[in-house]
Amino acid sequence: MTDTGLPARRAALSILSNVLQKRRPLDAGLDQLAGLSTRDAGFARALVSETLRHMGALDAVLRQFMAKPLAPHKAGAASEILLLGACELLILKVAAHAAVDAANELAAKDKKAVHFKPLINAVLRKLAKEGEAVLSGLDRERLSTPDWLWTRWSAQYDQATARQIARAHQQVAPVDIILKSADGPPGENLFGAVRRLNDPGRIDELAGFADGNWWVQDAAATLPALLLGDVTGKTVIDLCAAPGGKTMQLAARGAKVIAVEIDAVRAARIAENLARTKLTAQIVQSDARDFDGKAPLVLIDAPCTATGTIRRHPDLPWIKGAADVTVSAAAAYEILENGAAMVEPGGTLVFAVCSLEREEGEEQIAAFLANHPEFARAPIAADELFGHSEWITQDGDLRTLPCHLGDKGGMDGFYAARLNRSETA
Repeated sequence: MTDTGLPARRAALSILSNVLQKRRPLDAGLDQLAGLSTRDAGFARALVSETLRHMGALDAVLRQFMAKPLAPHKAGAASEILLLGACELLILKVAAHAAVDAANELAAKDKKAVHFKPLINAVLRKLAKEGEAVLSGLDRERLSTPDWLWTRWSAQYDQATARQIARAHQQVAPVDIILKSADGPPGENLFGAVRRLNDPGRIDELAGFADGNWWVQDAAATLPALLLGDVTGKTVIDLCAAPGGKTMQLAARGAKVIAVEIDAVRAARIAENLARTKLTAQIVQSDARDFDGKAPLVLIDAPCTATGTIRRHPDLPWIKGAADVTVSAAAAYEILENGAAMVEPGGTLVFAVCSLEREEGEEQIAAFLANHPEFARAPIAADELFGHSEWITQDGDLRTLPCHLGDKGGMDGFYAARLNRSETA
């Protein structure tokens, strides 16, 4: 076959192998797309993302046509080549001859997979004819949700909700923007300043981007900053501030924002976004556990496993596990403790995570309140969330799920709690 599409597929194979064999995040491998044309880079990214999004189901289909799984130490990248080929055939609907020929070419270039080229060819040819029938009979939502997540979500919520979450993860997340002015690309206004784009394309080429009239931020991610109420003229410490969406939200509403971010590259990105949107904030590069400041308002968007963002990061279920929840929760609690110490008497603390796991959200706040009588929960009212009472827990906290706003394309999973510090503390 010609080399058409092969550079994209080679890049996709390299990225997928790093995710599955080395547990490297998908985003960390996207620099391999730099030398590709815009079209090839887009195809490679879609191929990897959709393979990961539907991986459990694709693997189950492949097993129907193989006597036994391949041993990675013998087969090299053969398993990843088969997964990519299955994705091309069953998800992206690429012409069978192109997908199969490309898989053969990829196998021919791998010193271990080359020995499995006849198997790869035979399996994918059979898959092209019979794969759709097999796929249609599978429980795709359950298969593409690893056991560690399915078990947790079924226990934390219930099985029906776990299935709704898994179903939402089967879809690509839409692009939401926050409007600073009325001039922006076409879309549906969801609530507040949030607009969901109809046809995003290249973000930096859309109307109003260069002029700084808006920025990209998922609808759910905009909610925690709103819980601080009227911030006009008030100082807000924004901990773990990158990539800067909440900082820009607060600055646009008239707050004096101190944005604290540990990572130099991500801190620089906040500065770039502020410059483009013509907004002002003080950026401090520091570990949030070490930063020493005082303010009436403190916002913590704590580090977490980010399981609420799987629609955007389909690699997460396959590179993380239950142990990561424990590690993330421990680090976040340290930040919560230090952030709470920054809140002035009578002030407000909002703690948020883009995680679906209770240990990283609800249980953090329960433990904190048990140890800090000077703080009390300030329950959230539906009118603060544009009437969406379904986003409020029995305790009065925010809890969004990927299946919320399902008729409009869903939203990220977020948890947030608002706590007030007593005047005398």
